[in-house]
Amino acid sequence: MLLHDVVSASTDLAATRSRKAKTAVLAGLLTSARPEELAAAVAFLTGQPTQGRIGAGWRTLAELRTEPAAEPGLTVADVDTALGEVAGTSGSGSAKRRAEVLGGLLARATKAEQDFLFRLLTGELRQGALEGVMVDAIAEASGVAGETVRRAFMLSGRLPATALAAMTGGTEALLEFRLELGRPIRPMLASPAESLGEALAELGSAVVEYKMDGARIQVHRDGDEVHVYTRTLREITAHVGELADLVRALPCDSVVLDGETLALADDGRPRPFQETMSRFGSTREEQVRALLLRPYFFDCLHLDGTDLLDAPLRERNAALRRVAGEHMIPGESEPADADALLAASLADGHEGVVVKDLDAPYAAGRRGRAWLKVKPVHTLDLVILAAEWGHGRRTGYLSNLHLGARDPDGGPPIMVGKTFKGLTDQLLAWQTEHLPELETHRDDWTVYVRPELVVEIELDGVQTSTRYAGGVALRFARVLRYRPDKEAGDADTIDAVRAMLPGG
Repeated sequence: MLLHDVVSASTDLAATRSRKAKTAVLAGLLTSARPEELAAAVAFLTGQPTQGRIGAGWRTLAELRTEPAAEPGLTVADVDTALGEVAGTSGSGSAKRRAEVLGGLLARATKAEQDFLFRLLTGELRQGALEGVMVDAIAEASGVAGETVRRAFMLSGRLPATALAAMTGGTEALLEFRLELGRPIRPMLASPAESLGEALAELGSAVVEYKMDGARIQVHRDGDEVHVYTRTLREITAHVGELADLVRALPCDSVVLDGETLALADDGRPRPFQETMSRFGSTREEQVRALLLRPYFFDCLHLDGTDLLDAPLRERNAALRRVAGEHMIPGESEPADADALLAASLADGHEGVVVKDLDAPYAAGRRGRAWLKVKPVHTLDLVILAAEWGHGRRTGYLSNLHLGARDPDGGPPIMVGKTFKGLTDQLLAWQTEHLPELETHRDDWTVYVRPELVVEIELDGVQTSTRYAGGVALRFARVLRYRPDKEAGDADTIDAVRAMLPGG
């Protein structure tokens, strides 16, 4: 398969907003790919090489750019092999060798292929929203049920491997994917509910738990070996030794736990979210001592050789209580006074509560209606699309943020508003320094960036608007915080924004 075929498919994807059309484009490409090309083709089209980030920035690539080839001749395998060599090169002389390989690759690429490789290698192509469309395409191309493909992906965490299994082995190969100790799975997610009463009425038999302002963690233990992962499946074990030690001391041989972790102030209230997140990248002894993390587990996905993903939550909770009872998140099953529990959570400095169906299995990676979050303040996780230069005391700082909601059909984020409210001097300085690192272009007033950073926005509501493509606009939006624990694919969708319309 030529790289040209992948680039043409990428162009076709960008030219339509129809999920059905996108699925057809991807399915056609998967059908025409040879087994040895499938993993790389899927990886390229979902915006990330099979090797992950290879450390080549925009400036490096621009310096290597040369006269493009007149006709397409590069194959998908050629590109994957070259990027593998770049990723594997280290030591003395490695910079020169990496430049030689990348320069040679770009010299063999047409103009359109060079543009594609630039965006692929700098992260501009990456968009988590396209993953759902790719899952549909794998199902269509392989003839396997979509739910089977989706489950295999969520258990493997790797779309290229899922596609290869589906296209070469069908349902039987996909069913071989299991929860594996030491390999994280995508976390189950909660959907918003308008009120606590609405959530309880919808779910019936339910547990009500605190919704904490912490960082999501998934912990795997096999004997004395412990791994701790973030919600984006990044391993942070080396930075959170106290969590690893705690899990290593639990009364079991093997376990997989889902939960939150946060740093507490002396009065027991949660420290700011940014302080908790700062621990995930630090091993400095003084910071570790000052910001000890406490875990609050709310699910048990495996215990001593038994996988519990398909067990109802009431059974998983029983297992969790046996193995980590003193570290369970505060909550009650079928509480007599759920309103009092919500009030207690808010009084303790947390965000609200999550209401969970006691009869539901663990739907890895899904934001369904089995878990409903209830927060008294309206918030959305949105993607930063651009920032405008400030005026007055904000002169010289990137200030007014352009905000986008995720397109559930895999297109680019859809703009829904702007805001500079809530930005502290610290945040202004931070974004002025870091947003240009994601710059795609600029004009006199605005710096446009790759849609990678997620920001949590507080708002009073939304209203219909012809100003933005999505037909809605935010009302009185304020920046609460950046969300480094989330990727663009975790942002709220345009459908979620529209659902906030009065009567929606």
